[in-house]
Amino acid sequence: MHDFCLTIPYGLVLMVGGITSMGGGLSAGFLLLLSGFVSLKAFQKRRNSYLSMILETGCALTLTWVMGQRYIQTSKIMPTGIVAAIRFFTRILSQLDVS
Repeated sequence: MHDFCLTIPYGLVLMVGGITSMGGGLSAGFLLLLSGFVSLKAFQKRRNSYLSMILETGCALTLTWVMGQRYIQTSKIMPTGIVAAIRFFTRILSQLDVS
C-alpha cells in the first residue's frame, strides 16, 4: 500500500474537521494533503519522495502527541482520542507493505 492512499483521504478529513476549529486541524490537514500529492507525483515518476515521508511522519508524531495529551487531560474519547488513534494506525499501515 502506498502512503498517499491513506494520506490524501486523511488530510481531507482533517481539513473538514479543522474548519470548525480553524486551527491545527486545518493546517495539519493541508500539510498532509500536500505531502500526499507530492508522494503521488513521485510515485507516478517511479521515485520515492523523502520530503513527503518526513512531512507525513512529522504530522503523525505531532498529531499523536497533541491529541494524546488532550485525551490525557480531558479523558474525552471524542474527538481527541479518536484522532490520535487514527493517526497512529494510519501511519503504521502506511509503513506496512501489504501490496
